Amino acid sequence: MINSPVFFSGIGGSGMLPLASIVRAAGARVAGSDRSLDAGRTPHKFDYLRALGIQLFPQDGSGLQDGMTLVTSAAVEDTVPDVVRARELGLTHVTRPEFLAKLLNDAQRSIAVGGTSGKSTVTGMIGWILHACHRQPTVMNGAVMKNFVTPAAPFASALVGDPELFVSEVDESDGSVALYRPEIAVLTNISLDHKEMDELRQLFAHFLNSARKAVLNLDDPETRALADTVPSDKVVGYGFDSPAADFMGKDLQLRPDGTSFAVEAEGARHDVQVGVPGRHNASNALAAIAATRALGVRLEDAAAAIARFEGLRRRLETVGSAAGITVIDDFAHNPDKIDATLATLRAQPGRLLIMFQPHGFGPLAKMGDELAQSLADGMAPDDRLYLPDPVYQGGTTDRARGSDWLADQVEQRGRSAQHIADRSGIADALVAEARTGDRILVMGARDDTLIDFAQGILERLGETSAA
Repeated sequence: MINSPVFFSGIGGSGMLPLASIVRAAGARVAGSDRSLDAGRTPHKFDYLRALGIQLFPQDGSGLQDGMTLVTSAAVEDTVPDVVRARELGLTHVTRPEFLAKLLNDAQRSIAVGGTSGKSTVTGMIGWILHACHRQPTVMNGAVMKNFVTPAAPFASALVGDPELFVSEVDESDGSVALYRPEIAVLTNISLDHKEMDELRQLFAHFLNSARKAVLNLDDPETRALADTVPSDKVVGYGFDSPAADFMGKDLQLRPDGTSFAVEAEGARHDVQVGVPGRHNASNALAAIAATRALGVRLEDAAAAIARFEGLRRRLETVGSAAGITVIDDFAHNPDKIDATLATLRAQPGRLLIMFQPHGFGPLAKMGDELAQSLADGMAPDDRLYLPDPVYQGGTTDRARGSDWLADQVEQRGRSAQHIADRSGIADALVAEARTGDRILVMGARDDTLIDFAQGILERLGETSAA
């Protein structure tokens, strides 16, 4: 039970909005602020929050009152007026992961999903299976779950149910994965993203050992290695390639609109249909089936439910088609995610015209070479890559490596890449270049306007074909 009013600074963020929705649904008084609100960006998102009974304020400290708890996202610095005002009032101030960890750790039953890639999709799949099996979970996700979208809930990145059955994705980027003590910890994979590999190994080892059960992807070498750090009676392995897997995927079939496979576990075999494409999503489904089985869901019920999973927004999402050209929107932003997205799309016919927006100058400095290699490896010779400037929201980050550098690196690896600083110029180039049979792929993270960009491209293609 949340007794004090809660103020979310950065409430429009992908991890903040669902958390605020859950807290509000629990009956607490909730308010918040966001720099995107102040700038007039994504107004429909803030209209949705107001419709939930959440009061919104400028991010100038004016919304803070005595007795409130301040929750801040990673994007909110100590110098932001909300934080300054909270200090003046002597308010309790916690980070988003600290607040979320308390909700999850206090629940009687809980699943926390971690990993470099796939955690939002696995969380959505677990939430859907539990919901379809009438378990009434509360689900905290970083992406909109299509199964739960309604006209009244267009931003369904949270599902409000029983607070004693809590499912959440958990983040390693700020080290906060160490805060969680779930009943069941799921680890999808470990690869280069926000932190160095040695630190990631330590963080995830602690995460797994803090849980009562660890559901591990044994197809991933790093995750498989961590299995040796966890008591064997805690480990539940899944995979398509590992003979040690408790939940073994067999006879995988990849289709443009999904996958099918059989899961062998507990001496039985069950056929599984997944309505989202790519080998990585088949692995995600196997993870969700294994995790929900650990909560007591029957295998046949989980397999039946996953067939009705509709996917997540901005995860290989087809925005639409016009003039024989398909526009796809995707969250891929690190090497592992880019590999999975491009491998899935390259298995289907049609040239790719890619707009990839780097999600910051820091990631380019940290893993720019790996990003360039993933992009070049995933592209065919006639594909085209366009790069706008990286996401930049202020601060003192080193901007020595920009999108011009990344374009040059991809070109050196034998693929076509062009830096066009402004996205409007890229939109012009994409519309001019696209022809029947092409697929336009918009990739990137940390920017809610990318879906608007993709929809704008689709509209222009429709206008061109109608002219």
